[in-house]
Amino acid sequence: MNIVFFQRKPRPGKNFSVEILFDQVRAYLPHDIQYKTRIAKYYSNGLFNRLLISFDAMLNQAEVNHVTGDINFITNFLKGKRTILTLLDVGSLNDANPFMKKILQWVWVQLPVYKAAYITTISQATKQELLKYVGSGYEKKIKVIYVPVSGQLKYVPKIFNSECPVILQIGTKENKNIPRLAEALRGIKCRLEIIGVLSQKQKEILKEKKIDYSNSANISNDELRMKYEESDIVAFVSTYEGFGMPIVEAQIVGRPVITSDLLSMPEVAGDGALLIDPYNVSSIKNGILKIINDSNYREMLVEKGRTNTKRFLAKDIAKQYAELYRSLKNS
Repeated sequence: MNIVFFQRKPRPGKNFSVEILFDQVRAYLPHDIQYKTRIAKYYSNGLFNRLLISFDAMLNQAEVNHVTGDINFITNFLKGKRTILTLLDVGSLNDANPFMKKILQWVWVQLPVYKAAYITTISQATKQELLKYVGSGYEKKIKVIYVPVSGQLKYVPKIFNSECPVILQIGTKENKNIPRLAEALRGIKCRLEIIGVLSQKQKEILKEKKIDYSNSANISNDELRMKYEESDIVAFVSTYEGFGMPIVEAQIVGRPVITSDLLSMPEVAGDGALLIDPYNVSSIKNGILKIINDSNYREMLVEKGRTNTKRFLAKDIAKQYAELYRSLKNS
């Protein structure tokens, strides 16, 4: 069986989730499945670039086509009975103005969902959110397949620094909730390690709240692994996520996690994270203080987190995709 994975052109320092996800899947596909990865030649900007990306995809189809997220619109140009579309989230619809929302909903979501043979989402929460836009009639063709964990990460025990813990924050987009996290950390002796490009406004907020922080961007996977290992707590108090990979990555390494009690995050975290209200600064602050001050609770989070990660083994996720590819080919 031949499969082509259609992938966006990643933006330096910004797009990694799709690439890491399907690198893991491809590494564990059985030998009878042959694949090619076709990375878009252009960034997904503007009508002209998107048409070029779509026409290129149309000319490079295989027995099974897999659109792996972000460039959903190319599904409209592919043979639907041979196409699987992975939707990471539908957050762009939440942020768009009413006019743009209608266009995005039709071109990026409704038409591709109608056209594709199957849609996979990376969490049950994302599936339910998607159904709000496309209707319950499409439920049977939407399959939930989780994100596989990175094989580069492993459990690395660390003596917790209760005097001045290192709190790791992955991501700097608006939904990552850095202003509220900074407000929650005000007055707590710690060092905040932020991965991602900070805006000037974010820097000003961190300075105003007198947060001791360091910042890195465009780091390698090995560097990211080291950041996890050097941390004492991983904070992921996001207001929106389709999945929330840093939750699982932190659990693999053996770090206590504080994350949000909404959308996909409780589903992904299982029992292995402290859940807070991301819109409530006091909730975030109290959660962080509980992790710092309660050693038994910390150890419990780490233990349950490590157990939780077994749901996301790459070989098992790849097996689920392989079964879906075979069912599409056989049908």
